[in-house]
Amino acid sequence: MEQSNTPPPAPAEVQTSSEDKTVAIISYLTLIGFIIAAVLHSGKKTRLGAFHLRQVLGLIISGFVLGVICVIPILGWIISIIGSIFLFVCWVIGFIAAISGKEKPFPLIGEFIQKKLGGVFN
Repeated sequence: MEQSNTPPPAPAEVQTSSEDKTVAIISYLTLIGFIIAAVLHSGKKTRLGAFHLRQVLGLIISGFVLGVICVIPILGWIISIIGSIFLFVCWVIGFIAAISGKEKPFPLIGEFIQKKLGGVFN
């Protein structure tokens, strides 16, 4: 019996509807947008919407933690400034992924967020 050296076919990309993208995109637009996206998502749950809602919830929680850390003089201020820049970069990456209809986790913290908040918005 001969073995074929051809690789298996690549998995097909998941097609996302504009409704799926809408929830994902709106979730990145302020806290009010996050709440509106959560309400929209509760009506029709989608994998893309849940993924991005969890990512944004992780950003919100991280922002609150940075707010607490900034109370510490000097070291807390430095950590808060660097952390705020990092969270802004994560927000931009997530927003672009939402517009593209992709489930791209944030660098460094995205997988952790998905793991810890995995049951939320399902």
